[in-house]
Amino acid sequence: MNNSFDVIILGAGAAGMMCAFTAGRRGKRVLLLDHADAPGAKILISGGGRCNFTNTGTEPSRFFSANPHFARSALSRYTQHDFIALVQRHRIPYHEKTLGQLFCDGSARAMVQLLLDECEAAGVDLRLRHRILDVSRAEGFRVETDRGIFSAPALVLATGGLSIPKMGATGLSLDLARRFGLPLVEPRPGLVPLTFGEADLALMRPISGVSLPVEARAGKARFREAMLFTHRGLSGPAILQISTPWRAGEAVTLDLLPDVDATAWLLARKEERPRAALHTVLAERLPQRLATALGQTRLAQHTRPVGELGNKALKEVSALLKGMALTPVGTEGYAKAEVMAGGVDTAALSSQTMAAKDVPGLHVIGEAVDVTGWLGGYNFQWAWSSGWCAGMSV
Repeated sequence: MNNSFDVIILGAGAAGMMCAFTAGRRGKRVLLLDHADAPGAKILISGGGRCNFTNTGTEPSRFFSANPHFARSALSRYTQHDFIALVQRHRIPYHEKTLGQLFCDGSARAMVQLLLDECEAAGVDLRLRHRILDVSRAEGFRVETDRGIFSAPALVLATGGLSIPKMGATGLSLDLARRFGLPLVEPRPGLVPLTFGEADLALMRPISGVSLPVEARAGKARFREAMLFTHRGLSGPAILQISTPWRAGEAVTLDLLPDVDATAWLLARKEERPRAALHTVLAERLPQRLATALGQTRLAQHTRPVGELGNKALKEVSALLKGMALTPVGTEGYAKAEVMAGGVDTAALSSQTMAAKDVPGLHVIGEAVDVTGWLGGYNFQWAWSSGWCAGMSV
């Protein structure tokens, strides 16, 4: 058996398979290795099992990185329109949900099958259930597994990040990057629920399950989507989004009435419903349970009817509704994170080829790179774009 190839790709996920068939189409002898029993495990669970495979609004500004310009080249060289065309060629029915998110009409298995069909057509040698024991580099790369030793002049790290370890996620790409001297931006959970201390949970626990549209802010980032109260803190799309740029010790600020001039509204209600309790008025625009909980906690000092509250007090209420600052104590961690943020520092990579600048033949793609997309198909598009770029380069 010939164990020498032109390129070895570690990881048969979205980025790895994309890279594999792109290189295979160019006539490269490609070996695609994975320790799992089946390829594309995270693809299968994504989007509620329907795979939110890209976003029509993909652009570099919708990705977080220590170098916000790094993703520009790859995203422009292989765009969302390119991948949509591939989906259409395979006659996979899909639909658009809110905010440009594209989902398969049926199962995400159709997306995995697309990738497998492309790999087969390109002559990719896919080998599953191969546990990596050691990777070394001399004139080329030598990959030792529990089922054989393989060599190639090019190696692609595509094993993803640390998110969702129950699906088989490992830190292999990060470990190998370190071994080959590539710097890392500190990895952390991204697109993940936020957790809070007991003082804030006094408000949150009684209203676990309540959701509402908000604008969440952290630093310069802001997202307007739905938020969900949980027994441990906050979740929902707005919170998952803000969790990526959020840093430990930083407050998250919530606008609970993003489309309302709260001061003008409260002053008007003071004239129109002077005998109503404050929480009763708040329930006109907020979920009842949230209005009650705010009245019992953050606004407990305002016990008089709204008509008896001074304008200064109403402005204080408005300030809370438009900018409630809460400081998370942490996140739900990698077990609940949809992605890993951080990763291999882009300063060490070519933005056009994903190749390591100081390690000839080494490429890093997908989630292992310090490029993290917004919620809504952006991270899959990064997998397609970065995988294509590396596949065209190896």
